[in-house]
Amino acid sequence: MAVDRVARWLRILRDDLWTVRADPLPLAVWLRWLPHGVVCLAAFAVFGGALAQLQDDGKLGFGYAFPVALGQGGAMVLALRRPVPGWWLSTAATVLGAVGVHHRLLSGAAGGFTWPWTAAGIIAHLFVLLLLSLRVRARVAVEALALTGLVTYVLQGLWGAPDYQSTGLVALSLSAVVVVVGAALRGRREARAELGRQTTLTAEERARRTLLEERSRIARELHDVVAHHMSVISIQAQVAPHLVKDPPEELKENLAGIRHNALEALTELRRVLGVLRSEDTGHAAGTGHAAGTARPGPAEAHAPQPTLDRLGALVENTRAAGLTVTTAITGRRRPLPPGVELSAYRIVQEALSNVLRHAPGARAEVRVDHTPQGLRVEVTNTPPTRAAPPSPGAGHGLLGMRERAAMLGGTLTARPLPDGGYRVSAFLPADADGSSTSGSRYSRYSREEGTA
Repeated sequence: MAVDRVARWLRILRDDLWTVRADPLPLAVWLRWLPHGVVCLAAFAVFGGALAQLQDDGKLGFGYAFPVALGQGGAMVLALRRPVPGWWLSTAATVLGAVGVHHRLLSGAAGGFTWPWTAAGIIAHLFVLLLLSLRVRARVAVEALALTGLVTYVLQGLWGAPDYQSTGLVALSLSAVVVVVGAALRGRREARAELGRQTTLTAEERARRTLLEERSRIARELHDVVAHHMSVISIQAQVAPHLVKDPPEELKENLAGIRHNALEALTELRRVLGVLRSEDTGHAAGTGHAAGTARPGPAEAHAPQPTLDRLGALVENTRAAGLTVTTAITGRRRPLPPGVELSAYRIVQEALSNVLRHAPGARAEVRVDHTPQGLRVEVTNTPPTRAAPPSPGAGHGLLGMRERAAMLGGTLTARPLPDGGYRVSAFLPADADGSSTSGSRYSRYSREEGTA
């Protein structure tokens, strides 16, 4: 069992440290190449200092001291891109230098020299360990530190040398500090990156949920419109035979089939609406809107959907809430599809609600322009006269207005004005013949049949 554990540990060690894969030091956001330049300058200084130390104090020849100094300085530059090979190069240069100085210590030529680590070698190895621990997992950095300690123990503790200044303890103590600092900085960087990713995912999920909620709310309202039309079809199919003298049996059967299919569709539609409204009741609890622009609550779930005929009442309710509102209606009024009327009403409602929440003290103007191509709605407000209080809303307003306009093939723009005000403008296209006709002569039957 012990042999298996040792073998497994050696395999892990090989996988972690026996590699030449690139792991570049990332560019700093503001400093760009400054950290790389600092490391290169430090590497050049280490190279010069190590060469002088090994020649002057270590009594090594130039041919031996030069590759050792070049390895220690080059290890720092190499660690910028390949930290693990950089650590191996620094360790090999240190061992090679320690072996060369060891012979001089035995001969007495370099008595009192620092060994097994030179001052330049310690600085170079600290840089390499820092760069290593900034990019690799903490386990790999600890393994590199442990092997550094093992090499130091073998050189100083097992091999030894006469008449030298011991630097092993200092080198290992500083190396441990550097590894801890590097691992902490790396962990902090990873935590910030993970927080950024989670924040992005949360924002995307919130936006997706908001979009689905708005689409569901719009679908509920349009389902009411569809249910009304299905009810009218059923009533018309029931009344039509009475409008013809002696209607043929074939006509009666066809109209009865139309009425039967309409009632079945209406029943299924009521079931769907029940599900949607029950979900809305759960989600809408506790959500408030400005006075005069509140969304339907549970008690109003089955109320008829509003049209532009109720625009005056909406404006009066908004004025009662403290907002000065003026209206201007231009163009020739003509019948419009219920979806267009409902969407236009809701866009004005939400825009006025936003003015109440976000522009206290402002004045608003509502313009409705009937054109041959469709309906143009515009809500403009002046700059607020005081700071707006914190709003409990979830920011669904503009999203819902855009969804309504896009669903009808229209457009909506919302932008601030140069004077500090705000303007919401929407165009809703409508076919001139797309109106719904439900004659007054069928109102009695509507009350009897009811709507979804």
